Amino acid sequence: MLTPRPHTLVPGQGELLLDRHSAVAAPAALDGVLTWLQSALRPPTGLPLPRVATDATVTLALDADLDAEAYRLRVTPDRAVITGGGPAGVFWGCQALLQLLPPAVHRKAPGVGHRWAIPSMQVYDTPRFAWRGLMLDVARHFLPKHDVLRIVDLMAMHRLNTLHLHLTDDQGWRVEIRRHPRLTEVGAWRHESQVGAVSGGPADGRPHGGYYTQDDIREIVAYAAQRFVTVVPEIETPGHVQAALAAYPSLGVTGAPQQVWTRWGVNRNILNAEESTVDFFTGVLDEIMELFPSTYIGIGGDECPKDQWRDDPRTQQRMAALGLTREQQLHAWFVRRLGDHLAAAGRRPFGWDEILEGDLPPGATIASWRGSTGAVTAARRGFDVVSCPDDKVYLDYRQSELPTEPIPVSIPLGLRDVYAFDPVPPELTPDEARHVLGGQAAMWTEHADSPRTVDYLLFPRLCAVAETLWSPAGGEFDDFERRLTHHLARLDAFGVEYRHPSGPHPWQQRPGVPGRPATREQRAEHIARLVAAISTP
Repeated sequence: MLTPRPHTLVPGQGELLLDRHSAVAAPAALDGVLTWLQSALRPPTGLPLPRVATDATVTLALDADLDAEAYRLRVTPDRAVITGGGPAGVFWGCQALLQLLPPAVHRKAPGVGHRWAIPSMQVYDTPRFAWRGLMLDVARHFLPKHDVLRIVDLMAMHRLNTLHLHLTDDQGWRVEIRRHPRLTEVGAWRHESQVGAVSGGPADGRPHGGYYTQDDIREIVAYAAQRFVTVVPEIETPGHVQAALAAYPSLGVTGAPQQVWTRWGVNRNILNAEESTVDFFTGVLDEIMELFPSTYIGIGGDECPKDQWRDDPRTQQRMAALGLTREQQLHAWFVRRLGDHLAAAGRRPFGWDEILEGDLPPGATIASWRGSTGAVTAARRGFDVVSCPDDKVYLDYRQSELPTEPIPVSIPLGLRDVYAFDPVPPELTPDEARHVLGGQAAMWTEHADSPRTVDYLLFPRLCAVAETLWSPAGGEFDDFERRLTHHLARLDAFGVEYRHPSGPHPWQQRPGVPGRPATREQRAEHIARLVAAISTP
């Protein structure tokens, strides 16, 4: 009943029982994984599980012939051995071991009447894609640190290994930058929030805010690394920046005082193209790189209206001085400046597929969200891609046509729709497809104002995304759904308030709060207009 579906699984005879005599063993290179396994097993089982040198009940091992994230799990009535190509592979094998125990293993204290037996079997498993991610938007609605750590644990349970953390936007700046303290003193707070998804809708009159200190970020990054999850930060530019403009109005085109934005949607206020503004953001990125060791650093680039640049005499003079004739070229120039700064520090810029509309910085990696156009274009131009098409993996979208779905946004994305996600567009050749690093789900939080709502939107759809990214291609939805029926008991034990297969519970509904539903035809027409400026080779 493993989820994601393993590469191969051969059942055996009998079972391995964990009891007070059970012990664990591992070489020194796996100290961290062994410590994690003990910390996962001891609270729910109440077993001491000491470390021993020989004759262990559960043994962790390394095998250089395996890929770094691959593992073998062999369980007999006498012992379990988890062997990985590297510590990450061993860790994923440990996650599989937990899924072979009763669901109560995901609880934090011992229960009554549990028998900690593992069925005999042999498993070989290896991921299909290297980038298996979740984009988490903490800018629209802030998630406290402990909730982010909880999501990291849930990602690890499902073999997801990349947390793309969307830290800044018009509605809030969520990371401490010490050289620019007003970014959080002012930019982390808004005086109210829009209710619902209708343009011009009411506001709630309730202040909202929060941010992560640099120590918080270091803790999140270290906690994730212990679980072999890489945190990729994103600092939005040159659009989606009104929280920054509220803190430092001189960064804007008009220079006029701003408030942190209280509405949803695309904001026309963007950064100016002054050298001082570029310097401001390269300084921000310097602090971000100190906090996040990730190879990839997000610089946004999406949904940047250019009418302010077009109508501003100073910007037009700046463009002429730079030898630019179109505002789109200025957008590419800005992105390129930040990308060059990251490249000089040995990092790679990570941006949304809008940056394909201009010349890309060297080593750029594309998050392709507007259908598959960005993925196809980037791969054919020789750039790496992370696929996250909105019509497959935007998990803020409504989950059915039921009228009880809370704040219904865009098209319905049911579990079967999400399970059909394949990061590799079929029109790519095998050589082009090698540029597809993998994929990720997206959890935008305009309408997810609490961790409970995030749970409802993420699960169980994130389980489907995880399987499409980890397991071999060609999975059958009926088989996944059968395994998911058992897996939901694990989510219950973990405390996840997922969407029930029959629909939302009464407390998960939002009656009277309008959404913005669309048909698939309407969404396809809208996306076609958005990607018209991308020329696909």
